[in-house]
Formats: sequence, structure tokens, C-alpha cells
Amino acid sequence: MGEWIGIGRRARRCYGFDEVALVPGAQTVNPEDVDTSFELAGKRFKIPILAAAMDGVVDVKFAVTMSKMGGIAVLNLDGVQTRYENPDSVLEKISTASAQEATEIMQSIYTTPVKEKLIAKRIRQIKEKHGTAAVSCIPANAERFARIAISAGVDIFVVQSTVTSTKHLSKSYKGLDLEKFCKTHKVPVVIGNCVTYEMTLALMEIGASGLLIGVGPGAACTTRGVLGIGVPQVTATVDAAAARDFYFKKTGKYVSIITDGGMNRGGDICKAIAAGADSVMIGSSFARAIEAPGRGYHWGMATSHVNLPRGTRIYVGTTGSLKEILFGPARVDDGSQNLMGALKTSMGSLGASNLREMHYVEIIIAPSIQTEGKVFQVGQRVGMGK
Repeated sequence: MGEWIGIGRRARRCYGFDEVALVPGAQTVNPEDVDTSFELAGKRFKIPILAAAMDGVVDVKFAVTMSKMGGIAVLNLDGVQTRYENPDSVLEKISTASAQEATEIMQSIYTTPVKEKLIAKRIRQIKEKHGTAAVSCIPANAERFARIAISAGVDIFVVQSTVTSTKHLSKSYKGLDLEKFCKTHKVPVVIGNCVTYEMTLALMEIGASGLLIGVGPGAACTTRGVLGIGVPQVTATVDAAAARDFYFKKTGKYVSIITDGGMNRGGDICKAIAAGADSVMIGSSFARAIEAPGRGYHWGMATSHVNLPRGTRIYVGTTGSLKEILFGPARVDDGSQNLMGALKTSMGSLGASNLREMHYVEIIIAPSIQTEGKVFQVGQRVGMGK
């Protein structure tokens, strides 16, 4: 499978959201009757959309608000919320920096060490207000942070890096034993990120409760440009879902696939779920919420890397409340608001009563899907032409 790209070398054709479309089937369903809930580690959530663990997106207040609406917002334990007692002044400094100085300022800000007492404090602040406490950190900090987080009552622990594997080779330090980590800690562990069938299956076999799928597609991520790696999200999700289904048939255990990044409109979310995702993780759309701590700015998790930044700070603006972004009424015409309304309407039009049924709708390769008949929108830079 694949096409020749030179002598003796084949390459597989892969697809992203703008290259495919979903095809209506033999029936339609009233959007009000569809079930959009999903299950993660035995707990059911009304909203199949997770807010990404990024400092411009999630703080304690945002996590609590998202929880009350039926979703999950993941707090970044490697970020400013656990480095500074009062992160608001730091976030203000990031948001007011010029484009030329933003990365350098963040590199300085993120050199302040994480304070263990703040890890426990932030988690307890979420739990005190009856929110779902989901947190994330890099593998190097996982063992130390997990002990603190579990003692504080964390509900979901995410171990996240640019690329995750079950076998990490290093001569200078000992890598995290993911299998031991999953089996030792009595809390659901979500692992990311990966993009292949083989690694998805391997991470399920070591005990992951959920997997983040995607390398480099985020709006503020520059991994694909800096490192040249990544797989377009539709193909990555299809491959990961195939591994999930095989694992389920083999073991009877269903592990949730979470497509992470590359989605900023309702249609992208619909395509991700049709490709096999059980839920999605997004950052930039939520960074536009009034409740987001970034003040209209959004930046990648690796933007502050002291030696090789793989993210950037972007301006997304503040367009509405979290409620408007999730449930409407939409006040913009670009598909970035009323995401749940878009998902329900798409499911109804496709005849899918729940997310599992959405996995079986027809997907076609459609390179003109974003431009066909849209000449006026493109010319006037409105709607799909923005």
C-alpha cells in the first residue's frame, strides 16, 4: 500500500479533516434525541470534548465550569498554575508581550520550579467546588506528581508528551515505566500522544484507560515544522480506532480514543468521531472563551522549551462564553461556537443515534469540500472563507 516517492521508497497517503466529508445514510434522527455521552474509565460524561491541558485554556475556574457543564478540562501540572501562587500576573505578562519577545518571556517564566504544595492546592480547589479533577504532566514528572495528585483526590491523571512509546531508550536517565505506572496507581491513566495502530495497541496492553491521538496538529503547535513529524488526524484516528476495536474483541476491555488537536470547528469534531474517536481534545476553541485564563491568547505546551521550542503564542481573541462555545447560541459564523449543537445536528443528519453509531457513517475523500461553491465566502472572508 502506498505510492512510490522515489527509487525503492513508498509512502502511504494520509488524510486530514479538510480532505474528507461525511455522507448521509438511509435514515435521519431528530438531533434532540441523539446521545452524545461517552465513557472514560467507567465514568460517563455528557460532553465528548475535553479542554486541553494548556495554560491559556484551563485554570481552576475553567475546570470547575467545564465540569458543571458535563465535560472534562485538564489542568497542566507543569504550567503556571503550579509554579506561581498568583498566576494571574504571570498570565497578564504573557498576554501583553510583543510577538517578538513572547517566546523568550515564556522561557523565563517557566524556569520557576513547580511547587508541590500548589499541585495539591489546585486539585483540592477543583474538588471543593465539585469539579472533575483531571491533570496532566510530562513523563519525567509523572511518578512524583501522581503521588501528590492522588493524595489530593485527583480523578484522572494524564501522562503526556510529544510522542509516547512503551520503550524509551536513554543513556543519561531512566525513563518512566508506563506499565508499572498504570498498574501501581489506583486512578485512571490517560496516555498521549501517539498516531499509529501498533503504538495504540501497545499502550492499551500496558493498562491505559484512554489514549490521546495526534502529533503536531494543534493550532499553537510547531512540532510538524520543527521536527517534521506527524500524521494527519483523520488517518491517525482511523488507525487508532482499529487498534481499539481489535483490543476490545481480544480482551473485552474498551479503551477510549481521544483525538487531540487540529479541530477548531464543529465539522472537524464530527469528522474525528466518524473516524473512530470516542471523544476529542481541543485547545484553541476554548482559548477564545471569556472564562479562559489566556486573555485571548493561546500557546503550545512546548513553547517555553529552553532549547528547542515546539510551539508558539497565537492570538485567537475572546469571542464568547464557554456556554456559547459549547451550546450556543452561536454569535459567529465560522463554526467555532455551539460545538455540541453542530455535533448533534451532524449525527441526526447522518442517522447516528449515539457516538458508537457515528463510527460507522460513510467517509469519502473530498478535496473540494471546503471550496466548492464558496467563492463569495472566500472573496469576502466570511464563513468558510475566513
